[in-house]
Amino acid sequence: MQLPYLARERYQQIYEASLHGKLHCACCGQPLKMQMSIKHEPAFIHADHSVHEQCEQYSQAVQESAASKEAVYKELNGFRLPAGRSISENSDKKETGWKSYQLAKMDRPLQIKEKSAANSVLEIRLDDTQLEAVTTIDGPLLVLAGAGSGKTRVLTTRALYMMEKQGIDPGSIMLVTFTSKAAQEMKHRLSEHAVHGAGRLVCGTFHSIFYKILMHSDPERWNGQHLIKWDWQKEQYIKTAGRDLGLNEKEFPYDQALQQISYWKNTYLTAGEIKPADEFEEQVLTLYKNYEEMKSAQGQFDFDDMLIKCYELLSENPELLKAYQARFEYFLVDEFQDINPVQYELLKMLSSRTNQLCVVGDDDQSIYAFRGSDPSFILNFKHDFPGAKIVTLAENYRSSHEIVASANSVISKNKQRHQKAMNAQYQNDIPPLFFFPFDEEEEATLVVNDMKEKLESGSKPGDFAVLYRTHTSGRAIFERLAQSSIPFTIEQEGLSFYERRMVKSLLAYLRLGLNPDDSAAIVHVMSALFIKQSALNDLKAFSITHDCTFVEALAKLQSLQPFQKAKIKKIVPLFKKLRLMRPAAAIDVIEKEMGFSDFLKKRGNEGNAIEKGSDDLKDVRVLAGKFETIAELLEHADHMTAKSKEWRQKRDPHAVQLMTVHRAKGLEYEHVYILGAVDGGLPHDFALDSFRKGDEKPIEEERRLMYVAMTRARTSLSVSVPQYRRGRRAIPSRFIRGLITP
Repeated sequence: MQLPYLARERYQQIYEASLHGKLHCACCGQPLKMQMSIKHEPAFIHADHSVHEQCEQYSQAVQESAASKEAVYKELNGFRLPAGRSISENSDKKETGWKSYQLAKMDRPLQIKEKSAANSVLEIRLDDTQLEAVTTIDGPLLVLAGAGSGKTRVLTTRALYMMEKQGIDPGSIMLVTFTSKAAQEMKHRLSEHAVHGAGRLVCGTFHSIFYKILMHSDPERWNGQHLIKWDWQKEQYIKTAGRDLGLNEKEFPYDQALQQISYWKNTYLTAGEIKPADEFEEQVLTLYKNYEEMKSAQGQFDFDDMLIKCYELLSENPELLKAYQARFEYFLVDEFQDINPVQYELLKMLSSRTNQLCVVGDDDQSIYAFRGSDPSFILNFKHDFPGAKIVTLAENYRSSHEIVASANSVISKNKQRHQKAMNAQYQNDIPPLFFFPFDEEEEATLVVNDMKEKLESGSKPGDFAVLYRTHTSGRAIFERLAQSSIPFTIEQEGLSFYERRMVKSLLAYLRLGLNPDDSAAIVHVMSALFIKQSALNDLKAFSITHDCTFVEALAKLQSLQPFQKAKIKKIVPLFKKLRLMRPAAAIDVIEKEMGFSDFLKKRGNEGNAIEKGSDDLKDVRVLAGKFETIAELLEHADHMTAKSKEWRQKRDPHAVQLMTVHRAKGLEYEHVYILGAVDGGLPHDFALDSFRKGDEKPIEEERRLMYVAMTRARTSLSVSVPQYRRGRRAIPSRFIRGLITP
């Protein structure tokens, strides 16, 4: 059976109906299933997978009669399907046909370079450039280690070579990593080789190493008991300052304020040097000043202080600096592309006596500008360290030629980079695949079904990773996997989608539409209407004394301004109408007639240029299209909120991994799916806006993000290019246009 008469945007809804046994054959009445996969056009089949010749003949007859008859609509288990003409004749602007997948264009086959016999140092096999990086000891050295080039092997082998073959005192070597996990891996690899005195080599993160210097200088002041470890502790300080500013504790984005403060500190900007760009930054600057004052008064410090205060300690104490310069002569630094100004100045300061600084990194994988990282440090290394040698590790030992060549094609468009191209070691004749779902909902369905096909062919859940630009972009895939039997783990920071401020506020209107006495929902709606929380007690008291609902009591509040009373009077009757509407229509009413758009304009973009409240509204619209009733939508939201809380506690390396591209850096998987490869998704809208204003840095970082995402894949790479994103026609990402046919 075919799908010539079904509106394209309803495929997902019909598919889910078939999963619940709600779809039946118009000919024989037996249950139908709708097949949806990346590589095959959707089709109806009988649920028992049997072939019914009479049903095929009936389907053919219907199609033949469609050419000569006007549209005749039939009701099929609640779905109104046109039986007389193809949907392609419909003038609906959202109609679009099924678009088949494409394989990445490949310019040339793999060309294996002739290599000399494999080298070995301390029984560790190395290629020529790896050997050069390991054995070049004297002077500053920049090792450009491309994706999958074996940088960890080079760093650990270099440290072993220095100690075992060069006789360098292990206690004079400092090996710096960015994560505790990387430090532990380095220590484990070093411990596998019984090198005398290797335990005296200092290996750790920037924070752990430089905190020890602070501790040694003043044990009482820098005692760990004075450390502010958690964000909630920081929030207590800045919320105290926020109350003095009159900031609404439930509305002001304190989490974003903390990120901004940390960014300023990591870029070594004191409160007096900051020039706020907008009202939000003005407010955060005041919080920053108060936070530092209160923290200092309590004799406390945070993680950012570990680096800043160590830098100040060494800068202000020349004798102490000389002592550490004498102690450490050799410096090895991992992930150098992620370094921030404070970390860079510390390294320059400590290594200035010997100039023995070896840094390993890849400017093409610099993706943490929001933390203060800047690829200019790696790009300007030779300028800052005259005479520095550069060794490029260009052999990729992770991914197939097809994946490596496609990733090279993407990253080569960046202007601010060291020119290089990675070389694969094998090819598997599986080019990256680009597929074109209708929207985010269908995207998730196609990915999960493709996983199922691969699992049936022998793959394991731990072989898969699904990568996306922002946490909200992972909502649909999380929900689809949560409804499946496939084990998965989600790497998630912060709140789940349904706990986000704008989403929770919007759903609160719908909840009051069904239950006008919902005590939790009324709080969120009052905030969205800019009614002070102090009025909540008045509202509750009135509802009791007058035996009416919270919604009815809204219209009786006396503490409101005249314009607020007029607005509330208009809004209150609309709550009753909401319950009778389909979710998508109800959301339109909430936004346009009940004042939610005013809340979005005022609060929707506070503190976050990446994840906007208006985008949350669009995401809810896409979701709402799946449901017939508000009750179904709210039940789904509650169920998924509970699932999200449950999955946050799970960490299973043998399950499918869901994560942002930022979280995926440094990891690798057999099969990788990249979601939302459209302009506005990846690259993000924020980068596109900056690019239009003449700033190319964000768009280049977004391209590096795409490169990082692509190079996580070993065997297969599947990239989703939705035809609609957040309800609007989408344009394929500019990063991949050279790999696909328009």
